[in-house]
Order: sequence, then C-alpha cells, then structure tokens
Amino acid sequence: MKIANIKTLEDLDLSPSFDGSVDINLLVKNHLLLTSIDGKAYAVLDKEYMADGLNYLSKLSIEPEVCFLDDTSYARLHDRYLEQKSDKELSGSFSEDEKEEFLEDDISLSQFLKTSSDILTSEESAPIIKFVNSLYYQAIKKRASDIHIETHENRGVVRFRIDGALIKHIDLDKHIINLIINRIKVISNLDIAEKRVPQDGRTVVKIAGKNLDIRVSVLPTYYGERVVMRILMDSSNIPSLEGLGFDEELTKEFRSLLSHSYGMILVTGPTGSGKSTTLHSFLSTISTPEKNIITIEDPVEYKANHINQIQVNAKTGLTFSSGLRSILRQDPDVVMVGEIRDTETAKIAIQSALTGHLLLSTLHTNNTTAALTRLIDMGIEEFLISSSLLGVLAQRLVRNLCPHCKVEDKNNDEFKIEFGIKKEAKIYSSKGCSKCSFTGYKGRSAVGELFLMNDEIKNMLKEGMNDFEIREAMSQKGLTLLSQKIATLVENGTTSLQEALRVGIRD
Repeated sequence: MKIANIKTLEDLDLSPSFDGSVDINLLVKNHLLLTSIDGKAYAVLDKEYMADGLNYLSKLSIEPEVCFLDDTSYARLHDRYLEQKSDKELSGSFSEDEKEEFLEDDISLSQFLKTSSDILTSEESAPIIKFVNSLYYQAIKKRASDIHIETHENRGVVRFRIDGALIKHIDLDKHIINLIINRIKVISNLDIAEKRVPQDGRTVVKIAGKNLDIRVSVLPTYYGERVVMRILMDSSNIPSLEGLGFDEELTKEFRSLLSHSYGMILVTGPTGSGKSTTLHSFLSTISTPEKNIITIEDPVEYKANHINQIQVNAKTGLTFSSGLRSILRQDPDVVMVGEIRDTETAKIAIQSALTGHLLLSTLHTNNTTAALTRLIDMGIEEFLISSSLLGVLAQRLVRNLCPHCKVEDKNNDEFKIEFGIKKEAKIYSSKGCSKCSFTGYKGRSAVGELFLMNDEIKNMLKEGMNDFEIREAMSQKGLTLLSQKIATLVENGTTSLQEALRVGIRD
C-alpha cells in the first residue's frame, strides 16, 4: 500500500475505540491507533512508523479502514491513548495493602513541595505524584483558572475552567481519583482521614521557576469528595487599564474616576465576570509610593506589590466589616473591600468614602443601577449614597467565537427582534476545530456599562425613583446598556447568540 493511497483526515476530535481483545500497550508501541468515525472503524497510522503500524494491524483479526490524521488531531488521539494506558497502569500499580501504605506515606510529596522543588524537573517516580504535578502543568499551559476534580458512581472526571467554561480534561477510575484527592489534601495541609465535612486549604507549587499559589476547596458529595482548585495570580498577571479589554471611551472614564481622592467606586457582575481583576487593575493604576493602599479580600486572588493585603478569616473573627474597621485606623489613602455582603460592611464603607478615603468594592448585582437598590436594601440612606458614590461599573466577560470554524446561524429573526439585533446582521454560532480545542471559542472580550453619579441622578434618588426608572431615564440620556453592548458583539460576529444569553443579554 502506497502512502499516496491513504487519505489524511483533518480537524477531528477522536477517542480510542477497540475491544478488550486488543492490548493497548501494543497498539501504542506499534504506533497504531484504533478509533471510530461516524460509527465506522478506522486504524490511524503514524507516517514515520507506518511499517510498524501496518505490520501489527496484519496480526489483528479486524479490517478497519486505514488513514492518517493531521498532526494536531493525531496528537490529541495519541494523548487519549496514553491517558487510558496510564489509567490501567495506575490501577495496577498498587495492591489494596499498597494503596493504604501509599495514602499514608505522604512525606515525600509534602517535602517535595515544601522545599519548592520545580515540578518540571522533579524525578519523583510515584505515579500519583507525577499525575498531580502534570495536572498543575496542564492547567497553566491551557490558561485554566480552576481545576475541578469530581467523583461519580463508578468513575471520576477532571475538568478545567478555560475562558469561563468547564472543559473535560480526563476521565479516570474512581479509586485513582480518591488517591489524587488524598495527595492534594496532603500538600494543602488538610486532613486526609476526614471525608465528612468541607475543608479549605492552599498550597504553593513551582512550575518552570514560577511560584503558583493555589486555593483548594474539598466538598463531600454523595459518591465521594469533590475538589476545586483556584489558581491565584501574582502582580505580573494584573493587566493595565487598556489591557482589561474595555472600549477606549470606558477606559478614559475609568482614569477620570480614579483621579478622585475620595468616594466609592463599585464593580458589579456575577461570579467569574472579572470583577477582582478590574479592581486590582484600578489599584495598580493609582498605586504610588506616596499612597497607603490596603485591601481586605476573600480570598486574596492577586499577590500585588506595594499593596497591603488582608485575607478574611471567619474562624478568627476577621470578617469584611471587622477588617474594614481596623483598616480605617491604619491611615489608608485607598481601601479595597473584596465584596460588600452585609449592612455593617456597607455602612462602614460609606462612612470611609465620606471621610476622605477612596474606596473600591464589588456587589453581586446584574446591572449598574441595581447597585443603588441593593445599598438601599442594606439600610443605607439615599442621601448617603448620593454623597459618597462616584460610579458603578457592571461588567461581563464574553467568549469570542473561534474565527477559524464559526458558522452562520440562520433562521434567528425572532431572536433579532427580541434582543434589538439588526435584521440584516449575520449571526454566527460555534462549531469547534483543532485551533480552539473543539470548544468553538477562543479568548474573551470585556464589556462594561459605566454609571456615573451626577446631580440629575441625585435628584432622582431624592424623589424616590427606583433603579428601573433611573435606568430608563439614563438610557434615554445616552447611557449605553450592557445588553446593547453584548448585542453589538453578536451583530459583528464576535460572539454567538448562545454565549450572549449565557452572560446576560436579557439583564
């Protein structure tokens, strides 16, 4: 058979497909990968080792169609074979007694991380140690913000949150997941014997000479424990105002807001909308040697230089309200509160903004004007809000469609009318290809709605107008709403209607 007669298939996301009579080790060794495409069996060859693959195929009692794959598709399928191979090897690595010993013998990994060994150069041989190390490495390589490890009835799954969406990384046998969770607990100084109550910890690992701070949360579920690891960033990851990705007009207004020496600036949006990143960008913009900047956060997500950061600790009584009260005795110029969650924190924040401090914080509201209602619900008087609030930014992070594979989404006239999208606009939807890891999206855009407090809004508050009425009035006077900005991204083909609905085009 000549190479010219074997077709090359491209942009495929394939998985191993073979029965138990075939040895996976021999398949990998002979560079022959069995898979299935649209229900039809295929044998994928490696051009460099075609003779080995064909020779081994001739020994098997199967007759699949033979093909090549493009480099990316082949590498992905080959990686999945290695995952299955590792799964089997890990399953057979230990007897039941050895597993118990392995769980208890934690000193090597604990010492390994405490001495800041670099996980890319470590020569540790324990398979679970290697696997946990590779998880951290793969997460950083794929720009993941979180690692999710879940235990189900018979299997476990590891997923990465990339660009705000969870993407499956690997499936593993349930007892291997348990071994992995125990390793993570050890390096996070958590109790491996306790599986009935939630636990929180953190660890530091070093990858390619760079320290990574990782927050760990362990939660007991019906079939076992579930772990979420948040990868925390350092000051080198904090973007500039321009680097946040908002439009030029908004960026200018940010600079104008941050030039105030006192008052309160709020950033609103749901979890994962980039509020903490925006606040830290604001702080790095105004940080100078002459200013005393103090933050209280839960948790500290960015380790920032020249800023004093406090971590909330409910066990010791260090809450946002008690911490903020103490901060005000430290002669601060700028204060950042991770989130205003209760009435006490809100009142202290307002008072600090009125007494000569620039205060930055976040609220969980869908839009800018809803922040006014939230503060009033917390017991803050309208005249205090009028006197202290400088502005409110509502923001979202919208995933961008992959330019290489996006496809036109037709027959959406009803949605265009509902969301105010131009009738002639071409709407696109996601498909998935090798360039975007078959997610259909690549990168994110920041969109924001900035509401600035002025005399007109102060009068509206004084007259008792609610947030909806204020929002309508401001929209009439030129405030570009968040929903309109998201609709614009759909109109120009940057994102899909499905993504727009996910991030809140209806808000």
